[in-house]
Amino acid sequence: MGEKVEAGGSDLSDRQKYRRKLQQCLAVLERLLADGRFDRPKNLMGLEIELNLAGTDGMPRMLNAEVLRRIASGDFQTELGMFNMEVNIAPHRIGGRVLDQLAEELRAGLGYAHRKAREVDAGIVMIGILPTLTQHDVVSENLSDVRRYALLNEQMHAARGEDFTLDIEGVERLSTTSSSIAPEAACTSVQLHLQVTPDRFADVWNAAEAVASVQVALGANAPFLFGRELWRESRPPLFEQATDTRPPELKAQGVRPRTWFGERWIDSAYDLFEENLRYFPPVLPICDDEDPQRVLDAGGVPGLQELALHNGTVYRWNRPVYEVVDGVPHLRVENRVLPSGPTVTDVVANAAFYYGLVRALAEDVRPVWSRLSFAEAAENFDVACRYGIDAELRWPRPGRAGGTTSVPVVKLVRDELLPLAAAGLDAWQVEPADRDFYLGVIEERCKRRVNGASWQVDTFHRALEAGLDRDAALAATTRRYCELMHAGEPVHTWPVGFPARAAVRAV
Repeated sequence: MGEKVEAGGSDLSDRQKYRRKLQQCLAVLERLLADGRFDRPKNLMGLEIELNLAGTDGMPRMLNAEVLRRIASGDFQTELGMFNMEVNIAPHRIGGRVLDQLAEELRAGLGYAHRKAREVDAGIVMIGILPTLTQHDVVSENLSDVRRYALLNEQMHAARGEDFTLDIEGVERLSTTSSSIAPEAACTSVQLHLQVTPDRFADVWNAAEAVASVQVALGANAPFLFGRELWRESRPPLFEQATDTRPPELKAQGVRPRTWFGERWIDSAYDLFEENLRYFPPVLPICDDEDPQRVLDAGGVPGLQELALHNGTVYRWNRPVYEVVDGVPHLRVENRVLPSGPTVTDVVANAAFYYGLVRALAEDVRPVWSRLSFAEAAENFDVACRYGIDAELRWPRPGRAGGTTSVPVVKLVRDELLPLAAAGLDAWQVEPADRDFYLGVIEERCKRRVNGASWQVDTFHRALEAGLDRDAALAATTRRYCELMHAGEPVHTWPVGFPARAAVRAV
């Protein structure tokens, strides 16, 4: 949230200057794309995981600054809330035993971070929304002590001109307001990056949009918010509403929300950057000293800082990224759909499924986006968030028949998408042992119809049946989740409920 925003001493008042600079950046990007100045394919993937901090009682801990000081590693960084952190894994070339390598690096890094957090009665929790989080925890006083977060909060609240409304109706209903963007900190996600060339960007982004619903359905892990059972993946509606700078009048006029699935299939990366400028007013109009046109005319590579900053305040579920690395520009698709957790194995399995499936679909001679309307893809995403692994999605009929049909997501994945994901991983030259193990985790989730969200809900209701009140049941569920998360076996193997000793202790 507010990534790569540096605001020291910048003048935020000259919005006209900033708009002109944005248009200049967009024109320069268009020239870079036309001139073929981008990095050649390197088959690079990247991974970021947002984390929660919770104590042994299952309650959130506002200690990220102290925990980060103890970890003392540049791989770990602050996130929006004091109970949040983020770990960044260095880019890897897709192929060979990369999936096992990622899993080993994550286990080592997260294990070390957890040990350091335990020194101050906190711990690392990979979960979409911490079940024990309350509205009193997500207030502006608990934003991380970093200027960019305070600035972003100030500007977004000023743009809205009134309190943010949270109104989510699922199994239960949550209706409340917030005077800040702090509730967005409740959402912790996994971000998957894929570097692509400009000529492949549209196909990869379209493929990622088409399968976003499947990712959410399989990986849902956020069924609770502020003590209410809502959607199986409650992050998307919360994120949209907590960052919504539109007052009701602008909503009625059809102004787009800053957290956005999109509205059409694209033909170029340029389409997305241009839409971001056309539809979304800047909230952080901070101008860099660089003259991108002059840099480009001199044969250099401009950073396009204003474009990158503005792009970072439009929260697409599949976001375009422009970045200069070692003096060479490149493009990435940043997939932001998945919640954090439940385990390292589950995270890597989700990544394997995504990278394999997106490659296969992007190279299909009859691409899925030519047979699935964008409106259906958007509706699929909403349905998947609501119902998780029990969702039924619209999908093109197999064979040459036109139109779409409704199919349970578990059947769609097992019958059609897992073989495609396997073929995609083969095309990346991933070792068969890695391919089979991690895609096997996805298959078992489908067979058992179990993911993080379903386990949380079933365990919570088991605790209620045992006589615990709501708050105690949420805390007991969180403690049991943490215990099993750190044990490391994938979530589809987790027993529902509590061992006898744990149940007695919880009561």
